[in-house]
Amino acid sequence: MTRGLPPGRQRVRTARSRSAQSTRWLERQLNDPYVKRARAEGYRSRAAYKLIELDERFKLLRGVKRVLDLGIAPGGWTQVVRKAAPGATVVGIDLLPVDPIDGVTILQMDFLGETAPDRLREALGGEADLVLSDMAANTVGHPQTDHLRTMALVEAAVMFACEVLRPGGDFVAKVLAGGADNELVAELKRNFQTVKHAKPPASRKDSSEWYVIATAFKGRKPGAATPVEPTKETEDEDD
Repeated sequence: MTRGLPPGRQRVRTARSRSAQSTRWLERQLNDPYVKRARAEGYRSRAAYKLIELDERFKLLRGVKRVLDLGIAPGGWTQVVRKAAPGATVVGIDLLPVDPIDGVTILQMDFLGETAPDRLREALGGEADLVLSDMAANTVGHPQTDHLRTMALVEAAVMFACEVLRPGGDFVAKVLAGGADNELVAELKRNFQTVKHAKPPASRKDSSEWYVIATAFKGRKPGAATPVEPTKETEDEDD
């Protein structure tokens, strides 16, 4: 047992050559049960368990045939989809490179880029049963700005989901502390039968992230909101 640490807790042995912030992050990773479980079970990130836990509660993956994963890197959520629905068509997009996943089409490009919507629709080959968004904007260190940038991505994901989902389809997106704002929730309620917020157990308690789950898409309606300005997406903070 290491003196000064709880029983079974590991300490970073190379801490002297690292910054305090880096050392804390490494120690958290070493002692995180979800990180250990992900390695043992072959998932690319601990974030996989967030989707597993959301699916256990909301039955998101039952019978899905076409799924979009917006902000796919590093691929943990798509791995969960492939395991739950091995015959489904799965398409992911991210600015970051993602190692191939068997049976999955991965587009390395900006989701808000001009050609992205058509590329995603073409790869999907039909209406989606489920649209997942684990996107978050690159942070600048100013909480209000970071929140606005991430929510702009969520708004764009909502608009696209309403363009590609089949009636009855579902939508899941990462939001920040406080959840989706009133205007966005109202938009979701206009388009989905049920809208709820959830923080799965795999989401770290000190993380500001929550998830909005909108189920049973009502179907497309005439008219569309004005697109938001492009904002770069990045990988999950807990990956």
